[in-house]
Amino acid sequence: MYRSGATPASDNSKTVIPPAQLSWPTRATREANDYSSARASLLLEYRRGLRDTIPDPIAPWAAEQLRTDHLELLAGLPQSLSLDLEGMGRVLFCHATPRDDEEVVLVDSRLERWHDVFSELDADVRTVVLGHTHMPFVRLVHGRLVINPGSVGMPYGRTGAHWALLGPGVALRTTHFDIEAAITDVTRNSSYPEITQWADYFLRAHATDADALAAFGPRDGRSDPA
Repeated sequence: MYRSGATPASDNSKTVIPPAQLSWPTRATREANDYSSARASLLLEYRRGLRDTIPDPIAPWAAEQLRTDHLELLAGLPQSLSLDLEGMGRVLFCHATPRDDEEVVLVDSRLERWHDVFSELDADVRTVVLGHTHMPFVRLVHGRLVINPGSVGMPYGRTGAHWALLGPGVALRTTHFDIEAAITDVTRNSSYPEITQWADYFLRAHATDADALAAFGPRDGRSDPA
């Protein structure tokens, strides 16, 4: 997730970049984002016969594309990673939350929810970078800075490759690219039967932020008794 900020150089760039120059976004939409539809742990469980289904139409297909060396690589990846960044101290990176790869927290989740989610964190972790919901935000939670950079290849709310530049501060950034060319490129290079519809839906960000919040909201505990 934090890797999405590794290559673009301009802040909120409006330049339309040919897909041939978009090594990371093109690669993400062609292959890696197929994996992110259901996270590595779900794909591994599916391939190893530990689950019969994955809650995403493209995920079973994506799981079948993984070679043995891919499975070994994914199995060896940590669930979270901590780095010391200039001006930010110890920063923890995770997919959904530090304790669970599928848990949901949102920009408007209750403080009680955030307190519970971060209850097992070490006190010296002052910043948490997470994703899962594909919507960028920065907020303060009980003295910790929480950052969601958004998504490079499957954004909700608005188009573009969304990422964050970290250290010594935080800058949420968007790199725009030729969507039509990217859809053509993804369609040409993927064997997924419905890849054209999939690429069109995600690269054009047909799902709004309101749609995503409505879908994810019931999963963050906001309806539970206080």
